[in-house]
Amino acid sequence: MIHIEDNYIREHLINGHFGLEKESLRVLESGYFSHTQHPFAEDETRIVKDFCENQAEINTGVHASVTGAMDELKQLHTMLEKGVSSLPEREYIWPFSNPPFIRDEEDIPVAEFDGMLRAKTVYRDYLSDKYGRYKMTFSGIHVNFSFDEKLLKKDFELSGSDSYKEHKNRIYLELAEGLVEFGWILTLLTAASPVTDSSFLKKGEVGNTCFSGKASLRCSESGYWNNFVPVLDYENIYAYVSSIKKYIKGGWLNSPSELYYPIRLKSEGENNLETLLKNGVDHIELRMFDLNPLIPYGLDERDVVFAHLLMIWLATRESCGLNDRDQIRCAANFKRAAGYDIDLAKYLIKDGRAVSMRDAGVIILEKMKTFFKDYPDYAEKVLDFQLEKLQNDEKRYACMVKKTYGEDFVKKGIELAKNNNHSLTK
Repeated sequence: MIHIEDNYIREHLINGHFGLEKESLRVLESGYFSHTQHPFAEDETRIVKDFCENQAEINTGVHASVTGAMDELKQLHTMLEKGVSSLPEREYIWPFSNPPFIRDEEDIPVAEFDGMLRAKTVYRDYLSDKYGRYKMTFSGIHVNFSFDEKLLKKDFELSGSDSYKEHKNRIYLELAEGLVEFGWILTLLTAASPVTDSSFLKKGEVGNTCFSGKASLRCSESGYWNNFVPVLDYENIYAYVSSIKKYIKGGWLNSPSELYYPIRLKSEGENNLETLLKNGVDHIELRMFDLNPLIPYGLDERDVVFAHLLMIWLATRESCGLNDRDQIRCAANFKRAAGYDIDLAKYLIKDGRAVSMRDAGVIILEKMKTFFKDYPDYAEKVLDFQLEKLQNDEKRYACMVKKTYGEDFVKKGIELAKNNNHSLTK
């Protein structure tokens, strides 16, 4: 854990770097997918296509503050809105994590890449065959974070370790393990996709709004998860990489990118396991955020700040030391946190007991409020904002979305998409 007792560490612990990735579907006024090609040039690296040809992904640069990353996200989202509004047939950016109308799998065009990038299309075809294209239409937001390098080097000096690279890896491995244990609270507090069109749940049945029974269908057991529960080794970077490789060698995964887990450790440069071993961990990626349709660009800045505070808190705690059974329990907690009824959904504690997700979330937030009592000055407001969601269901995004879009989901969704486009491009 990071040496929080040191004055320099304590003062600079909030320093870090942030990047955001946001997926969105391009749709027509009819509520069906666009079938046009991705409207941005291949050298535009900030707005690219994801699984579907009509699924745009925004990639911000790295910023020294959450506000900096959010400002670029807003700028790029506006650029995306302007780009689709200028197409021959007017298109819109779908504001929800759950898709609109789907005729059938052929209605979901796999992204096409040519030349040196052809392997990307081959990989998407593989995913299509294995998981089906419907699941790939989920859209969400990934938050990337790294600690300030000066902070890590100071912590290395205090540690007495022989290798800075190994010390840095250890900090991120322990943080990842802590997020495996407690990261479900991010799902609990940002879930925003309880309703969907019937065509997603029953092929061919288009036009009926369905309540899934989940606050986040995307993060539930029906969402982005592998067909097995991965158990990873956080002892060191070599053990971590080996534990992923065993699933690839065993045929469970095609590549590390197929590991659908809410937390990923990433290196600088090319995203593969060899680079991770060679260069070490550069940053951590959190993948459990739903698009927030209550915000025109899909993300509330306070939720990213909370994720940062959570990671700081976890980085100062003793290592969780999760065994195989614990990791299976933790994966279940992530899926349960996606439930709509957070009193009925139970959080499984390490000792075998269970409490409601609501109560478990309140306990964590109260502990964080004690930890951040005096510093930084914005922490109390952000934590109270999150706590209010658990104290009042009307403040939960999922409840607000269900109330507003629980009937005529696609029709109202298109109206919202039009309003967002108008407000951002006028």
